[in-house]
Amino acid sequence: MPGTSARMLALLSLLQSRRDWPGQVLAERLDVTVRTVRRDVDRLRELGYTIAAVKGPDGGYRLAAGTDLPPLLFDDEQAVAIAVALQSAPSSGVALDEAAARALTTVKQVMPSRLRHRVEGIQFTDAGTSARVDPVVLEAVSTAARDQRILRFSYGEDWALPPKRVEPHAVIARRSRWYLVAWDLDKADWRIYRLDRMGPKSPAGARFVPRPIPGGSAGSFLSARLKGSEDGDAWPCRGELLIELPASAVAPWIGDGDLEEVSAASCRVRVGSWSWAGLLSWAVRFDAPFTVLGPEAFTASLPGFADRISAAYRGPGG
Repeated sequence: MPGTSARMLALLSLLQSRRDWPGQVLAERLDVTVRTVRRDVDRLRELGYTIAAVKGPDGGYRLAAGTDLPPLLFDDEQAVAIAVALQSAPSSGVALDEAAARALTTVKQVMPSRLRHRVEGIQFTDAGTSARVDPVVLEAVSTAARDQRILRFSYGEDWALPPKRVEPHAVIARRSRWYLVAWDLDKADWRIYRLDRMGPKSPAGARFVPRPIPGGSAGSFLSARLKGSEDGDAWPCRGELLIELPASAVAPWIGDGDLEEVSAASCRVRVGSWSWAGLLSWAVRFDAPFTVLGPEAFTASLPGFADRISAAYRGPGG
């Protein structure tokens, strides 16, 4: 059985993780008796935590909303998670660098010396991203999506244009950029907007009834559109090539494609792109001999590319 302090910390962590906990389930998770759980709950109440008893066949406990949770009660894994999350704020794409640094300093000040020493040992440089989202914009757009209210916003460089009007359905973070998946009321179609280019107008508008998002989810819809596909989360063009390079030289650039080693000096790849030209440029960048294996549409497009490349070349003297 863990010590009383460690056990109470684990109990508090469990109470934070979901709304209601039957006493018997807590006892099983902590490997103690129900009576011990009851005593530990009483101790937490004495420390100022509001823990309500839940009535019912099994009984149980609930940590009241709004309860102040001292940072002193972070366990080792939580402390490490906080250090990494706050130091990696620049890569989140949200302009919170200074606030994150101040938060990390505050948290470290109230940690036990053992945890503070461990957290201070986690040091790394976060290069961040050039596309930064104002936290105010993120909050406004996310709130409108959560409350299902029509959102008006200026977009792009020319903010003098009439604002767009959309039904915001989901905010998605992907590769340090933030996107809004929304139904555009003026164009009567689904659109994707980057939050770093948006200037929301307030207040939010009337409520709307959510629509089914193409592809079944906002994440799938975004993935499909970023690949240039209108028919699901898949590349419009997929081809197979044999590249005269070791698999290890190609692997870092394979993305969501497939790689098969043929010999020590060659490999077969199956990759996708938004066009056959895109697939060809993917292969050419390796500056190595390659052979197009298929499909027929990819093979048939090659003579046209060859003609365009030849026409683009002007030898000495024009």
